[in-house]
Amino acid sequence: MPVATQGTVKHLTANEMARLDADILLSNTYHLMLRPGEKIIKDFGGLHKFMNWPGPILTDSGGFQVFSLAGQKRKTGERLVKLSNEGVKFKSYVNGQSFFLTPEKSLQIQIDLGVDIAVCLDECVALPAERKYIEESIELTAQWAGRSKKHLLDLKKQGSKKLPLLFSVVQGGLDKDLRIASLKSLMDVGFDGYNIGGLSVGETSAEMYQVLDWLTPLMPENKTRYLMGVGYPENIIESVRMGVDMFDCVIPTREGRHGKLFIWKKDPGKIRKIGDPSEIFETINIENASFINDFSMINKLSKCPDLQNLSKAYLNYLFKLKEPLGARLASMNNLEFYLDLMKLLRRLIREDNF
Repeated sequence: MPVATQGTVKHLTANEMARLDADILLSNTYHLMLRPGEKIIKDFGGLHKFMNWPGPILTDSGGFQVFSLAGQKRKTGERLVKLSNEGVKFKSYVNGQSFFLTPEKSLQIQIDLGVDIAVCLDECVALPAERKYIEESIELTAQWAGRSKKHLLDLKKQGSKKLPLLFSVVQGGLDKDLRIASLKSLMDVGFDGYNIGGLSVGETSAEMYQVLDWLTPLMPENKTRYLMGVGYPENIIESVRMGVDMFDCVIPTREGRHGKLFIWKKDPGKIRKIGDPSEIFETINIENASFINDFSMINKLSKCPDLQNLSKAYLNYLFKLKEPLGARLASMNNLEFYLDLMKLLRRLIREDNF
């Protein structure tokens, strides 16, 4: 899922994402409730119309963003986040306005946004943390998930239409028992999909794969498995091998803004099997001096005319000028690469070659 955190994929329009064959975009409840506010978006006709995106949208609950601010303080020294069983009280990082977000409120905001997949509010624990605190956290996350599910069912009983699918978030840090306990408590409630959260936050790839090795064999085969915030291409390839279905990450646009491009070494349409990922793609830094006189096209395999017709030397020049067009072209290249990578993985699975 290309990341449109605040209702926009950085540097690209929704129409351009459609032309790149994106199937679904991800936006963030926390940021949209702060700006422009869910009421404005609802009055406009929903997030799809607001950003002119015809496909599905998944919204993260905003829990990660809320709790990532827990250690930050405003100039007054006041803590921005206060947690209770009922929900989380926090102050906007934009203007200091106070909010109280409950599981029901988080889900209702996502419903008001008109999204297709909503995510239950969860507590994302900053690691390292004491085991007792993580135990309490996964219990709270399970309680909040149960309340979110109840709110959705109540709305269905009341005749509400166009309600989203509901995903919950598995937490538990790097502890096997806690991860499995978190998953089982959520499966007891029952959701349309299960997110694996609390990873890609500083742990090693080996540690992440260990968590997946614990969880994926126990996850329902007929429900979506979504690894949040991952990742680099090699991480995605290995995680798909371990049974994960869905991903999101800011890497394509973030790396693009810093001049790093993902480039196919082979035509993905002709790849029949993936061994070492480094055999099929490479990462280049377009700001390197070696590209000053490189007049080869940015991406000869791209479907985008600009990436086919403009040279690496020109892109190098744009980055030296700090011209925003450079970041835009690099981001477009990387998003197309990621989307083509997922097409490749789906094809290889269908062909039983993965």
